[in-house]
Amino acid sequence: MEKVTRMGVSLDPELLKEFDAYIGTHRYTNRSEAIRDLIRDALATEEWAKGTGTVVGTITVVYDHDAHQVVDKLTKIQHRHHHSVHSTTHVHLDEHMCLEVIVVQGRPKDVLALADSVKATKGVKHAQLARTAGK
Repeated sequence: MEKVTRMGVSLDPELLKEFDAYIGTHRYTNRSEAIRDLIRDALATEEWAKGTGTVVGTITVVYDHDAHQVVDKLTKIQHRHHHSVHSTTHVHLDEHMCLEVIVVQGRPKDVLALADSVKATKGVKHAQLARTAGK
């Protein structure tokens, strides 16, 4: 187990009450776990906002594979942005609808450009970028 440093946090009673409710809703076993996750989320958001360094995430895409050559278009987009595409997973939802998860890694502006291209592709029903930290 890695070494951790203990610290104290001062909160007004109402904020603590809300935080404890948050902990219960999200099923944390203690306050420290919740605080660590919130700090990690803030740091990941900051990393994406800075626009520097390497970020990671996923682009989840739902599309009708029969529509407007969407499969070919999505493949071409991924090849055009090959430096940002780490891997993909393809799922057949039914006879026509597909879900694809594109794991991305790279500079924030490149990953965002890839996500925007995927979202704008005719035939895509829904696409969403989930941002996370690489560390």
